[in-house]
Amino acid sequence: MSYMLTQIVMSFISAAGFGIIFNAPRKSLVSCGICGTVGWIFFRTMTDSGIDAVQASFVGAFAVALAGHGLAKYYKTPIIIFIVAGIIPLVPGGAAYEAMRHIVSNDYSGAIPLASKAFIISGAIAMGLVFAEVFVQLVSRMGAKKA
Repeated sequence: MSYMLTQIVMSFISAAGFGIIFNAPRKSLVSCGICGTVGWIFFRTMTDSGIDAVQASFVGAFAVALAGHGLAKYYKTPIIIFIVAGIIPLVPGGAAYEAMRHIVSNDYSGAIPLASKAFIISGAIAMGLVFAEVFVQLVSRMGAKKA
């Protein structure tokens, strides 16, 4: 349990920290951290359940985007502030680093699977963000038709 709590705290710090780096407004830094934590909780819960990191990254990014939409509406700020900071904990930096390490060591056969995995996870994150945007647009249009 303390391992999961440590990861939750670290995902909050990393997302809020990148909010600072990206010059997010001070009033939204805690929300940036929360957005990143939401995505990380979904990602970690799924990977701990045995689901592949690609699917877990998609769901985590989807959750980040949905949380970002809600926070953007609440704070009346652009959604990009929350999404950019929120996806930071999901970025496959470790796999990309290992791929580069193998390339520098001239171990191309070891680098290809790692680079492919990092690329596919990055694509899953992008797709999760896009699907969430489409979902929010569909829901808002359905709500507008009913009104």
